[in-house]
Amino acid sequence: GNLANMEVLSLSKNGLSGGIPPELGNLANLWVLYLGENGLTGGVPPELGNLANLVWLDLRENGLTGGIPPELGGLANLESLWLERNELTGGIPPELGGLANLRVLNLGENGLSGGIPPELGDPTKLQELNLRGNDLSGGIPPELGGLANLWVLNLGENGLTGGIPPELGGLTNLEVLGLAESGLSGSIPSELGSLVNLESMNLAQNELTGSIPPELGGLVNLQYLRLGGNKLSGSIPPELGGLTKLQELNLGGNELTGCIPRALDRWGLVVETDDLPRC
Repeated sequence: GNLANMEVLSLSKNGLSGGIPPELGNLANLWVLYLGENGLTGGVPPELGNLANLVWLDLRENGLTGGIPPELGGLANLESLWLERNELTGGIPPELGGLANLRVLNLGENGLSGGIPPELGDPTKLQELNLRGNDLSGGIPPELGGLANLWVLNLGENGLTGGIPPELGGLTNLEVLGLAESGLSGSIPSELGSLVNLESMNLAQNELTGSIPPELGGLVNLQYLRLGGNKLSGSIPPELGGLTKLQELNLGGNELTGCIPRALDRWGLVVETDDLPRC
């Protein structure tokens, strides 16, 4: 903590234990702090919020507990924040929405609770937002639809409620959409058919109802479409047969009727349904 000129501190993938020294908050010139994949315990020191020049903060895959300090919202230059696979609890600080330069926010596989702050729709440079595998509740903020540069949105394996906001159709750069096992209800918005760069859509194991929007047939780059384990009804839209890059189509565990369109009967495509006949 006395190395005032240090810019990079990388101690990842060792066997380190104990807590993170709050004295690291004295390193005013630090722009890289990598402590991930160790056996660190205790809390995230709020003193790390003093690192005004920090660009990358990686504390992933430790045994860190307690809450995420709201002081981290003062890291104006931060581009990547990795806190996944710890034992963090409490809510997501809305102050993180003030990180205007943030590109990666990965808080997955912790014990975070409460709602998703709508302020997380403010960092317009954000490319990856991963909150998967927590205890989050409430709805998906429609404000997330304003993250025009987002590539990855993973909110799965939480306790979310309500519907999928149609505003997510504005994420035209999105490549991965993960909303599986989250308790979501209502219909699948037809606006998701605008996600022309999407490669993977996982909405499985929710409480979704209604029919499969034929607009999903316009997702020309889609490789994986997982809608199984919902309460979807109606027939399989023949438009899905135009998804020539599709490798897996999971529709099992729904209430679909009719038959499997002939265009989906092709080599290399795995189709999972509830024994529907082929057209």
